[in-house]
This record gives sequence, C-alpha cells and structure tokens, in this order.
Amino acid sequence: MTTPRWISSWLPLLQRPFTRSCPRAATRRLLHPHEPAAALTAARRGSPLQSRAFGLSACRLKSTDDFCSKYTQEDEEEEEEEDYLKDSEVEELFQQQVPTGIGEGHHRVFIVHPDVKWGSRKQHLTTAELMMAEAVGLVNTLDNWTVVDKITLSTKTPEKKRIFGKGNFQSLTERIRQTAGITVVFVNVERLSALSEREFEEAWGVKVLDRYAVVLHIFRCNARTKEAKLQISLAEVPLLRSRLKNEMVNLDQQGGGSRYIGGSGETLYEVQQRQLKEREAKIRSALEKLRKKRHLLRSQRKHREFPIVSVLGYTNCGKTTLIKALTGDSGLQPRNQLFATLDVTIHAGQLPSRMTALYVDTIGFLSQLPHQLIDSFSATLEDIKHSDLLVHVRDISHPETVNQKVNVLNVLKNLQIPDRLMSSMIEVHNKTDLIENYQSAESGVLPISALEERGLDELKKAVEEELVKSTGKQILNLDVNLSTPQLSWLYKEATVQDVQVNADEGSAVVKVIISAAAHGRYKKLFGGA
Repeated sequence: MTTPRWISSWLPLLQRPFTRSCPRAATRRLLHPHEPAAALTAARRGSPLQSRAFGLSACRLKSTDDFCSKYTQEDEEEEEEEDYLKDSEVEELFQQQVPTGIGEGHHRVFIVHPDVKWGSRKQHLTTAELMMAEAVGLVNTLDNWTVVDKITLSTKTPEKKRIFGKGNFQSLTERIRQTAGITVVFVNVERLSALSEREFEEAWGVKVLDRYAVVLHIFRCNARTKEAKLQISLAEVPLLRSRLKNEMVNLDQQGGGSRYIGGSGETLYEVQQRQLKEREAKIRSALEKLRKKRHLLRSQRKHREFPIVSVLGYTNCGKTTLIKALTGDSGLQPRNQLFATLDVTIHAGQLPSRMTALYVDTIGFLSQLPHQLIDSFSATLEDIKHSDLLVHVRDISHPETVNQKVNVLNVLKNLQIPDRLMSSMIEVHNKTDLIENYQSAESGVLPISALEERGLDELKKAVEEELVKSTGKQILNLDVNLSTPQLSWLYKEATVQDVQVNADEGSAVVKVIISAAAHGRYKKLFGGA
C-alpha cells in the first residue's frame, strides 16, 4: 500500500509521544503597589509611559523602562505547577502543519467569487464587486502572491458540490485551464467542503483554497509568539481533516485506504483520525495553560488599578495607528495590510487628567470568518471581555464601512461581550483625512484622523469620562499634611490632578482621581475622609 507523501511526513510527529517540560520561566508581573518605579515617576511628571506587550510565560517589554517586575518568591510558590510545550515542539508542530501546496513560494492566483442571487447565503449589505475587492486585498497581503485573473459568477446553488450550474462550471473550467501559469485558485467562500475541494482540484489541476485557508495562511505568515502559533495550529486541524478525507478517498480508489494496519484492528484512516484528535487535544491543553497565564497577568494589571481600553475594529481600520497617536509610542510600526496584528499588545498612555490607561491592540475582524477560526483565537479575543472600555474604530473612508460595522458587532455578539461594555462602547470614525469636509450623519460618534492626529483630544476626554464611570473611580479633594508621606503615596496610588499648597500651614489640598479600594487604603493609613 502506498502512503501519500503528506501522511508520511506526519507519521513521525503524530506517533512520537508528547514530551513535556516545566522550566521556571522568568515570569514577570506588574509593579507591586509599594514598589516605586521610574514608570510611575514619569506618569507623575506628565510624560507618557512606554508601551508594553504582555507575553505569556513572560511580560515582554517593548522598551527599556521596567513596567514589569519579577514575581516575588511567594508568588512563585503560590503559582500552580504547570507544564508547557517546549518552544521547539511548538515550532515543529507549526512547521509540520504547513498546508500542502501553499508553502512560501511565489503563487499566481485565479480568484473565483460566487455571487449568490438569493437564499440564506446572499449578502445583503455588500456587493459582489466589493467582496471581490476584499478577496484581491487578501491575496495582495501575502508576499510573492499575485492575482493573475478573477471572475464573478452567478449561482443559485451555492450548497451544491460544484457550487455553480453545469454551464457556468464548464466555462469557468475552460477559462482556468486557458490561463497560463496559475498555481492556486481562490474560491471566495467561507469554507469549501472536502468533496467540493477535491472536485475542483481534479477539474482544474491546481491547488484550491477557500477564505478560511487564505486567511489562515496570512495568520501563519504573521505569527510570532508561541500562543499565536498554537492557535493557528489548532485552526488548521479542520483543514488537515479535510485533506485526510480527500487522501483516503484516493487511497480507497487504489484499494488501500480501508486496509487494517498490523494487528491493531484499525484502518490507516482511523489511525490518522485518532492521532489527529490526540494532537488537537494536546494543543487545546497547552492553550488552556497559556489562558491561565494570561488571566494571571490580567489580575496583576487590575491589582495596579490601571483601567484597560480595548481598541477593536475591522482589519486595517487603523487601530495600531490610533494607539500610537494616543500613547506617543515610537516603537509601534503600523502596517497597511490585513491582519498585521495577531498578538494582543498593551500600551500605556495618559489621559487629560494624567490618569494612565492601558490600550489593548487586538486582532482585526473580517467578514465571513468561520466560527472555528474565531474559536481558535478565543484566548486572544478573551481580553476584550475583561476591559473597562471598548473603542470601536471604523475606516469611514471604506466603501463597505457599514457592512464592516455590522460584522464587528456580530463577532462581539458571538463572543458574548457583557452588555455594560457594549452600551458604553465609543465609536470612532477614523481616516476622515481621506474624505473632504467629512461630517458624520450618525450621533454619538467621534470623527478623527489617527494619521494626522486630529480629534484625539476629544477622544481622550470621552475615554476618561467613560473610564471614571466604569471603574467607579472618584474625584476628591484631600487635605494633606506635607510633613507626612501622604502626597508621595497619592502620586503612587492615584492620579493627582492638582496640588494647592498652603506653605504657612505646611499642608496642601490635593485633587485626585482615586479608586474606592485605594481610597480605603489611604484612610486606613492616614485617617481622615
């Protein structure tokens, strides 16, 4: 019996037992309340804190400032013993799962967009032209991928194996075969069935990809961290199952797919299915441990009482550019491409009151993304649920801006974002510099240009107002004795807005924004109201 090449390459990886390691990573946490640091001094002086990208086993710094400090010995003793996959194992898994026929080489792509005329799959908020333009944008995001031709064909039967009617399918096949140098056909649908994929590849003689596969390959090209690579490996499991099914059909036609292996009582197909299921369970287990680590980091940020603002929106709407403008972080390098951000990064910036907020840069959304792909990145998207405020950024210059908004809101609904966050969400209309004399017809939105830094003062004020409401912080005037540590304590634990000094009495009236918990600690330490 002949084993297909891709199955042969998987066998050593699937059959090798998973080894585990539990080294103590140089884990970091946010500053303890009683640890003075340069970052807090900088905040007191009115200079913006530098951005930070919180990693998983470590808090990865994006600048030299020590925004994170090491865990204390007590923290490490309390931390549950956890096993993690070695980086080498994650990398091996990540590289082994590269879908056959894609790779890193140059690809000449023919795009086929099925235009559904009626029924549940018809798109009502967009057009076939705009959906084709987005498909072209996806291909152009990838280095060395070129669109050589494209076609939009009407269909009344998108659920059928060949999607199109007999006449349309025949003319499409002739056109593809007559176009020289095609290496990939991109069928612009959410997911192709294994049957459709095999049918198309046999008819056209080249690799066939759907939206799921193309977006996942973009993710793969942008993956940098362990968590991103694990999430992509998990999202690729459905593609591997589909490919396995197709390969086994080919083997059955050769009379080999249903043969039993040794004395195991299992066919090759059953063995591969079982091993793929075991592999999926291992990835999910590793992601769950990383999820716990992320939860720990969130707890420490909450402990420092920094309010958290998640900046979200459709892919390439300008989220990273906006965060760079709000924080002054020169380390952020926005890119004009889809899905440039895959890993959650966190950046500190100051609001008008000098209160520090942490801005979370999230993965971009896209229309027609399968739930399986969203579920695979649930660990990353989970950060949105634990924010104090959401800022929805829209590219108001995009012809599909309304449809993009609907898609973002649908994803948030599927993620079961709490009502308190949905009701307080700030909607920002970005890229107004691309529209002459832009005036919004919608109420309650903020027009800005992140690139030209227009409208940011109004946005910061709105963010501050909502954060004061959502976090339960209070604005108080406190009488302070300057001969005590009261003032320095307030600089560390609250946001000092103003200090009116009475030199004769050696006292001051300090205007602060302070949380109820911090105010309680203040009264316990120093007494008074």
